[in-house]
Amino acid sequence: MYKNLEKTILDLEKHGHLVRVPEEIDPYLEMAAIHLKVYEAGGPALLFENIKGSKFRAVSNLFGTVERSKFIFRKTWEAAQDVVALRNDPIKALKNPFKHISTGIAASKALPMKSASLPVGFQEISISDIPLIQHWPNDGGAFITLPQVYSEDPEKPGIMNSNLGMYRVQLNGNDYEMNKEIGLHYQIHRGIGIHQEKAMKKGEPLKVSIFIGGPPAHTLSAVMPLPEGLSELTFAGILSGHRFRYSYVDGYCISNDADFVITGEIYPGETKPEGPFGDHLGYYSLTHGFPFMKIHKIYAKPNAIWPFTVVGRPPQEDTTFGALIHELTGDAIKQEIPGVKEVHAVDAAGVHPLLFAIGSERYTPYQQVKQPAELLTLANRILGTGQLSLAKYLFITAEENHPLDTHKEEEFLTYILERIDLHRDIHFQTNTTIDTLDYSGTGLNTGSKVVFAAYGDKKRELCREVPENLKELQTFFNPRMVIPGIVAIQGPTFTTYENAHKELQDLSTAIQMKGIISSCPMIILCDDSDFISGSINNFLWVTFTRSNPSHDMYGVNEKYENKHWSCDNVIIDARTKPHHAPPLIPDPMVEKNIQRFFVKGASLAGIID
Repeated sequence: MYKNLEKTILDLEKHGHLVRVPEEIDPYLEMAAIHLKVYEAGGPALLFENIKGSKFRAVSNLFGTVERSKFIFRKTWEAAQDVVALRNDPIKALKNPFKHISTGIAASKALPMKSASLPVGFQEISISDIPLIQHWPNDGGAFITLPQVYSEDPEKPGIMNSNLGMYRVQLNGNDYEMNKEIGLHYQIHRGIGIHQEKAMKKGEPLKVSIFIGGPPAHTLSAVMPLPEGLSELTFAGILSGHRFRYSYVDGYCISNDADFVITGEIYPGETKPEGPFGDHLGYYSLTHGFPFMKIHKIYAKPNAIWPFTVVGRPPQEDTTFGALIHELTGDAIKQEIPGVKEVHAVDAAGVHPLLFAIGSERYTPYQQVKQPAELLTLANRILGTGQLSLAKYLFITAEENHPLDTHKEEEFLTYILERIDLHRDIHFQTNTTIDTLDYSGTGLNTGSKVVFAAYGDKKRELCREVPENLKELQTFFNPRMVIPGIVAIQGPTFTTYENAHKELQDLSTAIQMKGIISSCPMIILCDDSDFISGSINNFLWVTFTRSNPSHDMYGVNEKYENKHWSCDNVIIDARTKPHHAPPLIPDPMVEKNIQRFFVKGASLAGIID
């Protein structure tokens, strides 16, 4: 398959998957704005050939569609799937060893290959030579958005004890000394964080290499959740069809196929402000202290190309990454958590805030009443597993005479809401961890979780029109149907939680006085009910990114019994709060300026409507 990024680009262009942009373009906001429009239109990959302030070219939207991504990996996709499946379920190999001989050969031939020195033509450059792409108006500077960040275990150095991850990198701005320092954003529990902790205990700096570009397989490998014992670099070799080639210079690992390599050290206990950064939840992640890297050397290959993507409110290009990972890992979650049939991290809600899951319910034959039992055990396993532990909301059920698909969001929610017992089936976890990028909680990484577990016979018919009881509620107005059983209603602007408690108490009392509405188990209090009801994606984004279950869930006729919370109707306060991060809003002047690329005769004419 492709040995480098240049060959990938030429092949994509040959098959109509890439367009060149020869006009001069500003890396400050313009490149990102064009990428966003082309991605939204389902358009091609883009090769920017004339970037203001840099001699290097840049490419984006390589993985903009699943079809294009599958085209890129068309010759190695099945081999990669087989290797991952075999690692997840080694019994398969014992049952049919001859079938898997080729898989073992593919893996052995993909082991990293060491070279004695740097490839011919690698040149030393500075950060200021790179296309400094700023994506959103309030970003703290330019960022690398498709890095392959490499580190080794300080206690067991060597490439087979390495971690290759994708952690965002800030190139300039804030307090970073230009051309000498760059910022790294990662959590301590991630691979590089574990390596840093070990280095700190030894009182040593951690050597880090950042690879940018190279075969697309290297980029995807950096985000793959791989089975234990299968390294990212071996997987990169399998997926690219060529061994990962590397060398060491001054003690730093160098990817010989990368377009750019940045080397440097992270020193124990030293941090600098990193951010803001327009992130995948659709809001800015704010400025916080994170480790930074003191640059040693930066290399670029001849005619190097800088790959980038833009993240923001989903769906974006990283949505495709998620789809590819899901296809490659297949039934991994079933192997890791027996009894779980499917877990869907809902992209429209920013991935981490919301999970839909299907499990098994094998305990019920011993119960007289059908109710969640095994599902609650599985829910705890899900919320304690890897990245799934960052979720705030988990909706889980089991199939019973009705096949379910968690990716059909409206149908799945409808099934749960028809069956949920609001006096029994809602379970909270408070004062726990959530995603670092989620500012709906009580502090950085701090918030709560809630499990909606429903199983059994249908309990209610869901409303499909706004119930009369939700109309004319004085300070709460403009009720709108979202999906069956869910109504959005506007309220006063959120000020404080003290006021919110009173407002929600007033709303609950007003609804109670008008009578029980069993057909509407969920009510969303929001700033703009027309927007939320406009699409299922709007509902999912606003509701689950702007609420913290422990603080923002209320109920009509709510009560506690033996520490268990219950209600007649759930109310989620999804209004914007003062502590929330601001949403990502494009710069209107930039939006106007980039129209020159789409007019008749320009390179991107006809790509967007």
